[in-house]
Amino acid sequence: MSALGESGVEVGGLGLGAAPLGNLFTEVDDEQAHLAVNTAWEQGIRYFDTAPHYGIGLSERRLGAALRDRPRAEYAISTKVGRRLEPVETVTGDDLANGFAVPATQRRVWDFSADGVRRTLDASLERLGLDHVDIVYLHDPDEHAEQAFREGYPALEKLRAEGVVGAIGAGMNQAGMLTRFVQDTDVDVVLCAGRYTLLDQSALAELLPAAVARGKSVVIGGAFNSGLLADPKPDATYNYAQVPGELLDRALRMKAVAERHGITLRAAALAFCAAHPAVASVLVGARSAAEVRDCAEQFAVAVPAAFWQELRDTGLLSADAPVPDLDLALTEEPSEEPS
Repeated sequence: MSALGESGVEVGGLGLGAAPLGNLFTEVDDEQAHLAVNTAWEQGIRYFDTAPHYGIGLSERRLGAALRDRPRAEYAISTKVGRRLEPVETVTGDDLANGFAVPATQRRVWDFSADGVRRTLDASLERLGLDHVDIVYLHDPDEHAEQAFREGYPALEKLRAEGVVGAIGAGMNQAGMLTRFVQDTDVDVVLCAGRYTLLDQSALAELLPAAVARGKSVVIGGAFNSGLLADPKPDATYNYAQVPGELLDRALRMKAVAERHGITLRAAALAFCAAHPAVASVLVGARSAAEVRDCAEQFAVAVPAAFWQELRDTGLLSADAPVPDLDLALTEEPSEEPS
């Protein structure tokens, strides 16, 4: 378990991202969602991440229901603010335009105001069936930076001081603004999705060093870049879009190296994200018990140092990116046999 900054909130190295439980792209029934969360618990996962955006509330409701009988002190849960949900008068279709296979019973309203933050969190607590959450992130404030820093962030500080939340931060698909949060505010943690992976290490330039320097924590999402690093093939997605040919070729070359060393690319992708000293947890999105179990098994794999060395030697991985125990393994003297 790792503490998030100085907050006292602790999370495990592997967490469950619950966007798929909100019917991300395709439907998941209630039983399947419940089994996925139960399997995560059985596999030792104790950190769960959700948001109102995921299935316009469905992910929060399902996650709350699945965890209802679990000891509250034994797990950490995070949700997000910035998209306030409002009911619509007439339901005319689904929410697939926003990525979720659910009826469009509500609409999202961007709102990083102090009042909006509190109202959004109150609604999340009701859906989750909880009186507090452990972590709250400002969710995707890319186009709303001024309001997020001026109003949203101070509102989170007050909620933390009141004990309604344990740790505060921001969650985004970019590293630049997250670096600003780490350097210019007193966040405990930031959630960086898709920007520290085997294929994209843009967070390595500023964000991760800044987090180490300031004693802040980073949670990594999108370790598979939305699918490509889980199963590289021509119809795989990269950051939720069609994969460019150059990146597909790179991923396939990495997969071949992994197979030569007796591991999967999935195991390497998860181990890489977890290796940086700023990283407290790696979130994996899963929609079934089988997917959860596979992620837990792959996360537990010990990736051989020779794999990382081959990636570096072939130019598939920058020498600047820390990897698990590589330098130590390469410099250790072989132990003498007992006489």
